[in-house]
Amino acid sequence: MLYKTESELLSKAKEAEGKTFGQIDIYNRLSNRKSKGSLGQVIEESFFGYKINSDARPDFEELRVELKVTPFKKNKNGSLSAKERLVLNIINYMEEVETTFHTSSFWEKNQKLLLMFYEWTPNNERNDYYINKSILYSFPEADLEIIKNDWKAILDKIKQGKAHELSEGDTIYLGACTKGSNKNSLRTQPFSDIPAMQRAYSLKQSYMTALVRKHIKQENLVNFANAIELQKKSFHELLNEKFAPYIGLTDEEISKKLNIKYNKSSKSFIPQIISTLLGIKGTKLDNIEEFAKANIQFKTIRLEPNGIPKESMSFENIDFNQWKNESWEESYIRNRFYETKFLFIVFQYKEQKKDNPNRKLFFKGIKLWNMPENTIESKIKELWVEVNKLLHSGLKIEYIKRGENLVETNNFPKSSFNGVTHIRPKGKDGNDKVELPNGQLITKQCYWLNNSYVSEIIKD
Repeated sequence: MLYKTESELLSKAKEAEGKTFGQIDIYNRLSNRKSKGSLGQVIEESFFGYKINSDARPDFEELRVELKVTPFKKNKNGSLSAKERLVLNIINYMEEVETTFHTSSFWEKNQKLLLMFYEWTPNNERNDYYINKSILYSFPEADLEIIKNDWKAILDKIKQGKAHELSEGDTIYLGACTKGSNKNSLRTQPFSDIPAMQRAYSLKQSYMTALVRKHIKQENLVNFANAIELQKKSFHELLNEKFAPYIGLTDEEISKKLNIKYNKSSKSFIPQIISTLLGIKGTKLDNIEEFAKANIQFKTIRLEPNGIPKESMSFENIDFNQWKNESWEESYIRNRFYETKFLFIVFQYKEQKKDNPNRKLFFKGIKLWNMPENTIESKIKELWVEVNKLLHSGLKIEYIKRGENLVETNNFPKSSFNGVTHIRPKGKDGNDKVELPNGQLITKQCYWLNNSYVSEIIKD
């Protein structure tokens, strides 16, 4: 059936809201265990009544609208998030270099999306998932400026003969994700003889989570940049511009300039500074739209006069049951570094005396950073493999007497492990324990980035 208007198409899509895929699937595609049919194919075939294809043109060509069926999930804390990135079309490296943004395969196919959201739950069969909400989505002007720069970054790498080095960390909203059954899914590229992994354009999981928050949870997100600003300067340039006037000031001087109560021991102090600098005083960082869509999380770094942080950088406490039972490809720590951009807020002490509680902290600058893919697939993987092995073979936990106290020790990887990452405690005290998969109790542990590695990241 041809749809004459967008409102007619959207009206049809909304008829699916509240219906399960089992109710929609008139061809029993999902009940056939041998069938590899996706939920998207059920909607295409059984609901909209058109033949499944892999055409380069949009699904509803007459309206230039592409159909995408996409899952979200409810988290333990009650929040909602996208379950995965939204995979779009395959990138043909040989052809894409001959295009401009507005003639690119990405824009030709995906400039307008009919998004049909369904809630994924771990215990339900696919038949029981239901369509929660349908929206017709056009990229907001500000998002489009960031996406244009993302597309250009992907294209520039292909033109440099580096399609084999593409990484989702290269970009903000629009990614180039791997697309294929395994590492043998390779394609030729125009400016290098090195075969490159097959990749597709995708909207990052964090971008899709922001859409879920806005359109399903009805949350209000606040922008710090508009389309006009983003036409003149990149996202990175605007971010640096906001912080530049405060470089060289102490944290106390910054708080006075911004009219923020100085309380360096408060966990909300630095987030207050950041949101105020961005012109959105009082807004939580995860309510800043650009931060939410790009999954930008901040970390404060305090450097000693020699340029090295006194402390290594800590992350979340480890769920050891999850770590033991997951594969590397699906592991939490791998996805954490692939999917997160970090905004490092860097301060530095000028006085050498570490025991002086009144030493002044001077603001040095910011760095927007994501871990390189080769570091994730080497150093972080080494850590994951070693910890996984110890959880399967038996971790050695011992208690050594030091003075009047018994001190817990273990053989998890220490800071000398591989120069990048290690495991050590992060609990309130030695009594703050968790249970290992084998029933042993251990002080809560988390993974850390070595202080020497952090200093290398921000040395420029």
